[in-house]
Amino acid sequence: MTPKQRLFIDEYMIDRNATQAAIRAGYHPKMAAQLIAKPSIKDAIDEAIAIQSRRTGITVERILQELAKVAFLNPIDVIDMDEATLRGDANRDDTAAIQSVRIKRIPTENGDIVEREVKVYNKVDALHKLGQQLGMFKNEIDLSIQGKITIVDDIDE
Repeated sequence: MTPKQRLFIDEYMIDRNATQAAIRAGYHPKMAAQLIAKPSIKDAIDEAIAIQSRRTGITVERILQELAKVAFLNPIDVIDMDEATLRGDANRDDTAAIQSVRIKRIPTENGDIVEREVKVYNKVDALHKLGQQLGMFKNEIDLSIQGKITIVDDIDE
């Protein structure tokens, strides 16, 4: 592998954008597809991704688990709906789906007015991302046929 190809791999690992990596490594942008398809470069990128995953602890399984926490959260398991606060018995998995907790105190002559807001991450987005991972939302139709095909010509002449 050439030093320029190694540079392409290093640049690719920054943002996983083959076109930008090609440009930063000194290639023409149109070379990106050819570079990424070359077996030695593809293997080196796969290895670099695996090393990065081991080093950071970020894996597909861990990402799916975090998405599932958001996707399958039942808000009443974590939020006291009367007080707009986190429930004391909310578990760690449920609170992982909390985006923010905001408390605003407004002083008045009769005492403070307290506004509370507990915001959870977007459940629909999480469900959509999980569905995509499972191949549920394909925009293409698979017309492959397995088995024997018999063509019958029954047109009356």
